Amino acid sequence: MDAFTEAPNKTLNHKQIAAKLNFSSSSDRNLIIKAIGGLKAARLLQEIETGKFVITNVPKHITGKIETKRNGVAFVITDSFEDDIFIAPNFVNHALDGDTVKVALLAKRRGKSHSGQVIEIIERAQTNFVGVIEISKNFAFLVPDKISMSIDIFIPLSKLKGAKNGQKCIAAITEWPKDASSPFGEVIDVLGDAGDADTEAFSILAQFDLPHRFPKEVEQAAEKISLTISDQEIKSRKDYREVTTFTIDPADAKDFDDAISFKNLSNGNFEIGVHIADVTHYVKKGDIVDTEAIERATSVYLVDRVVPMLPEVLSNGVCSLRPNEDKLTFASIFEITPEGKILKTWIGRTIIHSDKRFAYEEVQDILEAGEGEYSKELIQLNTLAKIKRKQRLDEGSIAFDKVEVRFQLDADRKPAGVYFKMQKDAHKLIEEFMLMANKAVAEKIALPPKGEQIKTFVYRIHDKPNPEKLLAFSQFIKTFGYEFNVNTDNIAENMNALLMEVQGQREENMIEQLAIRTMAKAVYSTSNIGHYGLGFKNYTHFTSPIRRYPDMMVHRLLQQYLDGKTSADENTYEKWCKHSSAQEKKASDAERQSTKFFQVLFMKDEVGKSFKGIISGVSEWGIFVEIIENKCEGMVRLREISGDYFTFDENLHRIVGHNTGKIYQLGDEIEITIKEADLANRRLDFAIS
Repeated sequence: MDAFTEAPNKTLNHKQIAAKLNFSSSSDRNLIIKAIGGLKAARLLQEIETGKFVITNVPKHITGKIETKRNGVAFVITDSFEDDIFIAPNFVNHALDGDTVKVALLAKRRGKSHSGQVIEIIERAQTNFVGVIEISKNFAFLVPDKISMSIDIFIPLSKLKGAKNGQKCIAAITEWPKDASSPFGEVIDVLGDAGDADTEAFSILAQFDLPHRFPKEVEQAAEKISLTISDQEIKSRKDYREVTTFTIDPADAKDFDDAISFKNLSNGNFEIGVHIADVTHYVKKGDIVDTEAIERATSVYLVDRVVPMLPEVLSNGVCSLRPNEDKLTFASIFEITPEGKILKTWIGRTIIHSDKRFAYEEVQDILEAGEGEYSKELIQLNTLAKIKRKQRLDEGSIAFDKVEVRFQLDADRKPAGVYFKMQKDAHKLIEEFMLMANKAVAEKIALPPKGEQIKTFVYRIHDKPNPEKLLAFSQFIKTFGYEFNVNTDNIAENMNALLMEVQGQREENMIEQLAIRTMAKAVYSTSNIGHYGLGFKNYTHFTSPIRRYPDMMVHRLLQQYLDGKTSADENTYEKWCKHSSAQEKKASDAERQSTKFFQVLFMKDEVGKSFKGIISGVSEWGIFVEIIENKCEGMVRLREISGDYFTFDENLHRIVGHNTGKIYQLGDEIEITIKEADLANRRLDFAIS
């Protein structure tokens, strides 16, 4: 690189470089050829013509987001380079996980990625942190819950706000003196005693910058919203109050977003309506309730509580499609043949009067028994749903039927038991008609009449899987005797065949989890690239406006275009799409942390007992094991496995003993003993029995 830097505008070949460096042997020249190849791959050199290279104009400074690790090292992610930029602990310079930073590039480490030094913090990702207060005689520290936060926050005793030793708090960083090893801060909220269910719920939400209460002014504004449905409003809608209509939801649900209407037509076909709560009739764009909703972007479902996007008076009251009440809705109405062919689709505003509120379990019992209230309608809907599901899978949709773990809570909201939520016909029935409605709404905008331009809209998109991840997945499952061909256009078809093959096998859940990880993440966007996982060219989220802000955006845009108005500003909606996607990820992470806490709470009286488990994950720190009988997960740390020194094999998802050759691999069944149940850190520690 020095040789090229001395002649920045001159092309050089390997012989010229050898001469500059006084290398004369053939082995030395081969080393130079290899080095040039590596520099070209790293985009530090550019091949102008065969064998002739020139130095690339590498920027001295780049900007990106920093990811810090518990051991103090960090990486900066940037669009400027394919690889992340390594930052040594002494070059992090007060940057914290997620911060946007400016980095000065340093010399490239041999055989490794670029390295750099943080020279400026452009924007802090967060300044408030959740953790446990540790109080000494003259000062205190907040030890953050966030694993990637390797630095504690110094708190003067005068800034504790009444916090006691060992309590969970939220602290704000107030300053970070240049020569100080820790930032200075102050307690802004005391959440309560570590390990308490309410405290942990509040701390999980705060950890991901999610609110746990509504501002008073928002609740007051929601309570003032008029509940009266005027005659004029009814006349402006299609009236479905006399058509058989019902909702199907979880038994403990309070907010009912969607209802289904069913009517037999004289021509032998069926009219099926998917009616969705018309939230945007009540929540006006830009008002205080709407502003709060867009900031939240989603409801958050913790194990023992729901943190709603909308105040309860709306989410569980006026907008919820409760039975025996007139309700305003936005609907997709389909005429469908007995063979499942959609002949007509109408989309617009309706008014309904739900006849029945079903729980999934009730519908499942009726479908299995073949009799019960509204059994004819439910059985016919189930028949059509199965036809539509088969069509969807035949056309490239991937059938992930993940088993979800749920806790049975007692009167004190403590876990009394565990059960597994399975996708049965009742769930699939609702899912299929919701997918139909979402697809129909997306197609309404994405496929305008000939001659009309496509208008700005909010889509739910899902990119194709990463080929490298697919190849690694294919190679790994060979160790279990399964074949997965990645050199084909029929990835979805192959994936469905594999998922069918592993059904009922010990490794089913593990392989399905790995398959999901190979997939891209679904997000919201105004750029419509389709939804790979569903096999749809056009897809949106229309069916859950009580709990998702993108659905409210879709409702507003849809009505705007049905009214013949001009296209909305794409940049504004793209900004809201990115915010909604980010909030969705935060909510998902918070929900996982809540599940971890309840797993620890459920197992805390089982310390010292042994269980059979499946290795569910492997990392450089240890192996994760999922207990078979209750799916609670904990970790066996590598350093605590006696009898050998184990190394991590990332590609084959295993650890290997240096002396014995003993292998612990993803999917293996082992027996573990529960060593510790740490409520404060939401962690189960296991030992191999």
